[in-house]
Amino acid sequence: MSDTRFTLIGIGLIFAGFIVLGVLGQHHYNLAIQSQQFGECFEYKDGTQVPVDCNVAMQDRNWFFALVIALIGGGIFFLVKGVRGKWDQDVKEKDKVGPDSSFPS
Repeated sequence: MSDTRFTLIGIGLIFAGFIVLGVLGQHHYNLAIQSQQFGECFEYKDGTQVPVDCNVAMQDRNWFFALVIALIGGGIFFLVKGVRGKWDQDVKEKDKVGPDSSFPS
């Protein structure tokens, strides 16, 4: 796979991680505040509050953030792999420019 593809995959995964965190993270953030401040957790569905076990909610939050970290970490891995590619090392002799090149001066 070419180095440019690795770079684009990395940028896409990092972007997806931040989008997932931004769109879906508010629910987990609210449950964390409820757990720390009040010790009781509630979900609000159709205008009514439904009690939820805080331990299960915190476990769901940890799995969610593990997913986000995996997306962003995978993106960083692919981005570094793409940037550290062999772009400059694989230049053919006939394409080199400068001293000792095949182009006539």
